Parts: sequence; C-alpha cells; structure tokens
Amino acid sequence: MPTVLETPGPVRIGVLTSGGDAPGMNPAIRAVVRSALAAGAEVFAVREGWQGAVNGGEDIVALEWDDVSGIMQRGGTVIGTARCQEFRERDGRRAAALNLVRNGIDRLAVVGGDGSLTGADTLRQEWHELLEELVAEGRLDRQVADTHPDLMIAGLVGSIDNDMVGTDMTIGTDTALHRIIEAVDAIASTAASHQRIFIVEVMGRECGYLGLNSAVAGGAAYVFIPEAPPAEGWQQHMCDLIQRGRAAGRRDSLIIVAEGARDRAGNPIHCDDVRQALQDNLGQDARVTILGHVQRGGSPTAYDRWMSSMVGVAAAEELLNATRDTVPVVIGVHRNRIIRNPLVDAVRATRAIGDLVRAHDFEGAVEARGDGFRRMVEIFNALAEAEPRVTHGHGGKRIGIVHAGGLAPGMNTAVWAAVRLGIDAGHTMLGIQGGFPGFMKGRVSEFAWGDVEGWTGMGGAELGTRREVPQSEELYGIARTLEENSMDALLVIGGFNAYEAVQLMQAERRRYPAFDLPIVVLPASIDNNLPEWRMAVGADSALNVAMESLDRIKQSAAASRRCFVVETMGRNCGFLAQVSGLAAGAERVYLNEEGITISMLEEDVRQMRAAFEQGRRFYLAVRNEEAAEYYTADFLARLFEAEGGDLFDVRPIILGHVQQGGNPTPFDRLVATRLAAAGIEELDRQFAAGTSTYVFATESDEAYAMTPFKEFEDLVDLESRRPKQQWWLTMREVAEKVNNRSFADQPLGTAPGELAAAEARGEKAGRRRARGKFAG
Repeated sequence: MPTVLETPGPVRIGVLTSGGDAPGMNPAIRAVVRSALAAGAEVFAVREGWQGAVNGGEDIVALEWDDVSGIMQRGGTVIGTARCQEFRERDGRRAAALNLVRNGIDRLAVVGGDGSLTGADTLRQEWHELLEELVAEGRLDRQVADTHPDLMIAGLVGSIDNDMVGTDMTIGTDTALHRIIEAVDAIASTAASHQRIFIVEVMGRECGYLGLNSAVAGGAAYVFIPEAPPAEGWQQHMCDLIQRGRAAGRRDSLIIVAEGARDRAGNPIHCDDVRQALQDNLGQDARVTILGHVQRGGSPTAYDRWMSSMVGVAAAEELLNATRDTVPVVIGVHRNRIIRNPLVDAVRATRAIGDLVRAHDFEGAVEARGDGFRRMVEIFNALAEAEPRVTHGHGGKRIGIVHAGGLAPGMNTAVWAAVRLGIDAGHTMLGIQGGFPGFMKGRVSEFAWGDVEGWTGMGGAELGTRREVPQSEELYGIARTLEENSMDALLVIGGFNAYEAVQLMQAERRRYPAFDLPIVVLPASIDNNLPEWRMAVGADSALNVAMESLDRIKQSAAASRRCFVVETMGRNCGFLAQVSGLAAGAERVYLNEEGITISMLEEDVRQMRAAFEQGRRFYLAVRNEEAAEYYTADFLARLFEAEGGDLFDVRPIILGHVQQGGNPTPFDRLVATRLAAAGIEELDRQFAAGTSTYVFATESDEAYAMTPFKEFEDLVDLESRRPKQQWWLTMREVAEKVNNRSFADQPLGTAPGELAAAEARGEKAGRRRARGKFAG
C-alpha cells in the first residue's frame, strides 16, 4: 500500500510558471489556487519561475482567493516567469529545495514547457539527497527534512508551440493561432487587392503545429514546417502551384514559414530564401512579415481559459491526492477530456521527435506528432495540390451541398474545402441555395474552382441556410430537384434541423427512388447540441463572441457596483452559457439541463447580497435562453434589483444573434476543413462500394467515424433536441470550484474551505483586499 504523507497542518502547494509565457497561464494559476483553497490547502506563488525558487524570500508568497481575481482575461502570467541558469546547476536546485521546504512546500504545480518540466522532475529525483546535504550543512533542521521527505509534482504544459506529446493542445496554443490568423486575414485582404505574394513567418521552434494549422485555417498556398520538409526542387514546385492558382482566379498567395523549417538535407529555410525563389522563378518581389512575439500576447481565447481551468483543477487534485509512490504526471487533454501521462515519458517522447527529424525520418516525425497532425498534413497537401479542373474526371459524380438549420460560422469554410477537394477528385460540385426550401424550388448551380475563393475565413453562409425542415408532402420537390440535376450524393452541413430533415428523407426512401443515394451530414451549430460530436462547427466562434461580451460587461459592472444577468443563445442546450460563464468567471450560470427554482433564487440572492456587503464590486449571472420558461432574464433582473436594495443595481442583457456573426475562429475553420475532407472521403468510399447509406459524422476518444442514421434517435433526446450524453457538463463542477465562492455564513474574505484551513492553523480569517495582489 502506498504511504500517504502526513504533515502537520494543511497541505501546502506551490505554483510556478517557467520558461516562455503563454496566454492561458493565468486561468491555470487561478484554477490551481482556488480549487486547492476550496479543499482546505494553502497555496503559494513562486514568482519568476525557478528563479523565484532559487531566490526565496519575497519571491515565495501565500495566495488567497481574491489574490487571483481579475486575472482570467489577462495575457502572460501574473506571477512572472524567467529562464533560470542557476537552477540548471545542483547548487541552484539545492537553494530552491531549501526555500521551498522552509515554506512547508513539498507539492508543486509547474506550468511550462518540456525544459521547465524536466527541471521539476530533476529536482524531484534529487530532493531527498538535497535535503540531506542541507541538514549536514546545518542549514536545515532534521525534523523539517523528515516532515517533507518527497517532492510531488503535477505538470501543466504552457507553450504556444504545442510541442508536447501526450496532450492535444498546450496552454496558449489556441490564442497564438488566433493572433496568427488575425494577421493572416488582414494580410490576405491587401494581398488580394494587389495580387501580391506575402510570406509570413510564425513561431513554433522545432514544432510545425502553428505553421501547419495557420496555413490550413488561413488558406495559404504553401507551408514550410520542420516535420515535413519539401522535396528537392521545392522552389519550382511552389511557384508552379502559385501560378496554377492565379490562372484559376486566385488573387492572394500566402506562404507560411515555420521558424524551424528546413529542407530534407537539414538546411534552414528562411523567409528570404523563399522570397529569392519567387524572384528567380516568377520575377515577383514578395513581401515578408515576421509576426514575432505578438503571437504570445493578448487576452487568452475561450479555449485557453476553460481548458486551462480544467487542467488547473485536475493538477490541484493530483497534488492533494499524491503519495510518496505517485509518479509525476503531465496533465493534458484529449478530445476535451482530462488525461494524465507520466512526465518522464511525455518529455522523452517529445524530444524523440527532434531526433527523428535530424535522422531524416520525416514520416516518423509526423506520426509521432499524433493522428491529428498527420491528418492535417494530408489535408493541406490535398488542398494545395487540388487541381482546378476545366473538364471533369472520368467516372466523376455529381455531389450537392446544402445547409440546414441556424447559421454557424465555419459553414463557408466547409463548403470551400468540400468544393476544392471534390473537384480535385473529379466530381461536379453543386451548390443548393437557401437550405431545404431552396432545395424544393430547384435552386441549384454548379461550382467552379474559383467560385469559393476567399471563403476560407468568411463568416455567414454564402449558400444561405434556413431552419425549416421539409414536411412529408414537400419531399416530392426535393426528389424532383435531385432527379433534374442528376445528383449522385448529398453533403448536408448544419444543425439539429439538418439531422431531422435527413432522418425524414430516410424514412421516405421507398416512396422516392431519387433518395437512393449516399448522404453525409456534417455538424455545424453554435448550440453545440449534436450527437457524438464535442465541438460542432461554429460553437467555438460563438463561444468566443459570448466570452468577449462578458469580459466587457464585467468591466462595466465593476465600475458601477452592478449585477448583470446576461442571456446567451443555445436553445435547450446550455453549452454556450456554461462554458462562456466559466471562461469569463461568472458567479452563476442557469441552464435548461438544471432548470431554475425558487429555492435556487433565494440562495442566489443571499449569496449576492453577502458578496456586495463584503466589498464585491460586480456579480455576473449567465442564463441559457431556455433555462426556464417563466424565469426570464428580465424577471431575474427585476428580482435581484428588488432584493439588492441600496447595495447594487441590476441590468439584463440579451446577447442575441451577435453570437452567430463574425468570421470563424481558427478552430472552427480547422474542424470544418477536416469534416469536409472526411465527408468527401466517405462519399468516395460509398461510390466505390456501390452503397447509398445515410450517415453523420461522429467522434470518440479514439477516432472520427461516420455513423448510420438508424442510430440517431438512440443518441439524442428528441424532446429537448440535444444529445443524451453531453461531455461539457463536467465543466459544471470545474466552474463550481473556481468561480463560485460562497460568501454567506463565513467571516469576511473567506473562501470555501479556507475557514477550516484557518482554524487548523489556529488563526482567525480576516478581511482580504477586494482586489487581488495581481489585479491591474
């Protein structure tokens, strides 16, 4: 049986950020601190990374609940980071051990890259020896050393490079990708105006994730990444692709260069090398933009807030439950679920990729990055090489594309990818205007390769979309349109209404021979209420709009001692409300899945009054639009206003259709592109097999798949129009731990669980500052 460490008083946890900063580190710090405090532990910030551990003194400070208030939306790390040369030496690590143990810290949450995490594991391995040396030197009491015989570590990967094996995404990567795509979109507009070539260098060190995914999401013509270097003669090949695109109507040509790019001989490829190749082969003087550290800066995205909060809570739990036999782990995510991998194994696997590249095993390097990376390399190559055919290939089919349901940012991206890949495969791609009502009226036109130029990052839906689901008597018009246009297959992109429409078509297949064709449905809905798919196309874009709106509302509330009741979209699915509330630090979220009761509201009013009485300057409640029929946003605001008296006032805000607008985020562009590629592949598979199955895209922890429509009703709650199993509900508990502080029935300034910790120390919990140590 493992031996649980027993130390006098509460467990003490240190949290530090080390190496390069990454947006999302602050939400991770906040989550570690608050969830540990709520469990009765004490938490200390180690300022300036390992340098603070070496320095000790004022660089190791106790943190309380309010000390991490107001940091969710801030970029960088409020506790500082540095690269510490002293810590690389044993003397430096001995000093770090002394300073940590003097503060009673023997558990560390380390947020950083592979170098920082390797340093943490080295300190862990040497810990006992270092303490023995300190005791022998007379610098540490034997009793103290015996009280802290082991160091326990939980690693959180903070790096914009996304270069750590064992997690889908590292903290900061999504935000960095946003910064890149914002720049690429801006550059693309000026490039198109002048028919000019731009070369953009992105960060990433020896990992090509940012380069590859920004190339796909930004619709680049060519990309250079370390894991998949170009073949010999790349200069001419690149120029041929650019010329071919120009001949087909492309006005902008963007080339992405990852900072660690090399050719197959191992020679670095710089932006100037690419520019010279364009000058020599095309006679064009391309413009170079090096994005630099702008990629590290700015407020973290919704994903980098809620994901960082999840892993921060998991790290605190890992440390609180650690034993002497616990293997140090890296806390990561896989398909939006928490995973744990042994730290040593993760670092070793990460560094092995560099060895593969240096050994010229590029295929192995791509595989080692994971299935998602490999698949995106294949998709980019297919899109870059896609032939803008004038005549259709032998044996090509006629594929219709239609939207259905509410608008979702990323719909245009999916059509762009499907059209380009379909034409390249020799098919005729047909656009159906105006959803299923347009389908019934025969509003069909053929796509040319250049017709979807510029759709990659375009918001809205150029084909148009409607929520109407055809009735049984209206299916004849759809069958007639299929026959008149000789359609061989259908690609449907949309939300729950799209699934219902296709389900109806399947039920009526015997009546309409034209329905005997393969149909693939791809999930696109800001409600994120579709079966067996974690993040539908459009959900991330809507989530970021809602979060950014909540950030602004909180600023207004804090200036006025005000409570806001903010209503998000989502219908009967609370995804947008719950996750945007978590990302923005909302105190209360009301969901359809949970409902609203009088007893809930009584407790909420009590907590709200207590919060403002104790000096709180704002309170944010987020309501899913269908949370309860009678308890509307206006009703809640009036109730809170009446009960608030002179303490605070209340305003209701309905965010509305702004959540459907704007250009799609990089995540939604990447998901849409990958789904479109999977859809065309599924249709090609069915063409080859001679089948005509109706399927919808699904995902599991292992892979993506196409699921027959006969399973649809088993996976959804038809009355509530949402999946029976919703993965994001696990974030309810995360939000409870990091956002929902209990104010009533506690001494002033005491967080949940902290009162017990104070009593255990024999202290009296006192009033803390209304603003945290790190608040601006």
